[in-house]
This record gives sequence, C-alpha cells and structure tokens, in this order.
Amino acid sequence: MDIMTLLAIIISSSIMAAAPLIFTALGGVFSERSGIVNIGLEGLMVIGAFSAIIFNLGTSHIFGAATPWVSILFAMLIAGVFSLLHGLASITFRADQVVSGVAINFLALGLSIFLVKKIYGKAQTEMILTNIRKIDIPVLSKIPIIGKLFFSNVSYVAYVSIILSFVVWYILFKTPFGLRLRAVGEHPMAADTMGINVTLMRYIGVFLSGVLGGAGGAVYSQSITLDFSYSTITGQGFMALAAMIFGKWHPLGAMGAALFFGFAQSLSIVGSRIPFLENVPSVFLLIAPYVLTILALAGFIGRADAPKALGQPYIKGKR
Repeated sequence: MDIMTLLAIIISSSIMAAAPLIFTALGGVFSERSGIVNIGLEGLMVIGAFSAIIFNLGTSHIFGAATPWVSILFAMLIAGVFSLLHGLASITFRADQVVSGVAINFLALGLSIFLVKKIYGKAQTEMILTNIRKIDIPVLSKIPIIGKLFFSNVSYVAYVSIILSFVVWYILFKTPFGLRLRAVGEHPMAADTMGINVTLMRYIGVFLSGVLGGAGGAVYSQSITLDFSYSTITGQGFMALAAMIFGKWHPLGAMGAALFFGFAQSLSIVGSRIPFLENVPSVFLLIAPYVLTILALAGFIGRADAPKALGQPYIKGKR
C-alpha cells in the first residue's frame, strides 16, 4: 500500500468518525456558554440515534435517497425537545446540573431500549438500507493530491459539520445573540440588568445542545452502526464533551479536538488495513480513543477557563 492510499484511508475515516463528535460538541458549547453544564450529551446522542433509525426504517419507502437527511432533521427535533427536560430541572427547578445530566443519560438509554423492545420485540432494530454513504465530492475530488486525500470516500454530512463549526463561531462571537448567550454564562446578573432574559437564553442554549446532539447521534447511527441497540452510542457523547473542554469552550477548538478524537476512533475501524497496525491486537485499537482522550485532557489542554457562571443557578435579584 503506497503512502497516498494510506493517508487517504486514514483522513477520510477520521473525518467521518469526527462528524458526530463535532455536531455534539458544538451543542455542548451552546449549553455551557449559557451557563448550563450538560453532562447529558451522551443521552442526547442516544435519543438522536434512536429517533433517526426508527424514522429511517419507517419512512425509507417514502423519502427514498433523502431518508437519512430527513431522519437527521427528525432526530434533531426529538432530541431538542428531550433536552428541555434537562433545562426544566436545571434552570426552572435549579437542580444540580451534573445530576440532571446523568439522569438524562440513564433516561435516554432506558426509554429508547424500552421502545425498541415494544416496537420490534427485541433489544435491537433492523439494519437500515438507506444510509449516509461515502462518496467522492464532485469537482473537489479531482484536485491533484488534495482531492484524493480530503474529498474522496467521504460524506457530505462530514463537511457540513466542519462548516457548521465556523457558522457557530460567527454566531457566538459576531452576533448580538451570541453576545447575549455568552453574557448569561459569564455574569447573568449583569445580563439581567441590561434587559436580557437569562432564563430564556439558557433554555435556548440547552435546546440547541439537544438539537445538535441529536444530529450527532443520527449521523453516527446512520453512517457507522446502521442500526440501534443499547451499545450504539457507547461513550461518543462523553468524547464530544471532552472535545468541547479540550477546545476550551470555543467552536473551532471543539472542532479541532473532535477531529483529533475522530482520528483516534478511526484507528479502531481501519487499523487492520494499515500495514504498521495490522498486527496490533484489536483490543488496543478499540481502547485507543479513550486513552488518547484522557491523555489529551490531562496533559495537553493547558489552562481552560470555563464560563464563570457555569453550573450556577440564577435567582433573579439574588447575588
């Protein structure tokens, strides 16, 4: 295998594996920039994956080739609504945000498996036939060298996630909405004094985390696992959370970290096809993403300052 082919395999697999993490990490950025800790990203991915697969299986005869895209939109809506449970507990009732996020994770997995058993009589759905396929991006894939490395054997949704990172950066740092969202996460009392509805902005942040977390789960289930079971989402939400922290709560930093973790995940998928990794026991390749995540957070993140009001319930008029 020549070096160009080897690099093309690694890069395309890394970008595909990173896409669900990018979507979910961006959702986490919205939530935590508004001041709400969201440990429940894993659960939001679970709900997104479940919703997308169920919708895909039930409507593929209606939407045809567009089914995966419509399924992503459906999963975004369902996960967005589901995330409001976390908002209700954390914002309205001022419950411990970490505990609420953990509860969301357990509830999402338990509810989805219960519904799958009710619908299919077993704990696993059928395989979807209409999925997110790898393609060569028209025109761009023809560019010498770069085209083969970055635009061949990938999916459109992977590049949508990268473009979205820049869109989220612009929204957060270049628009009045982004300024308000960051303000309620840094100093909610000052924001309230300036007439910003702190409760509403935090609900919007949590809702957007659900929307993007659902997209991440939908992309993962429709491009990698192609079905839904209790093990479809196993740690990807926590890796997205780590990417958000590793990226220092910045959309572009989160994207870069997600690409790094995507590379780590791709090793477990394509490692057997890479000459210098083909003899490495598969168990080491499977645990590599999680080991690299721990090492990245423990040794290379440097000083990471979270939003100052992160995790602090806001009571109007109380310091």
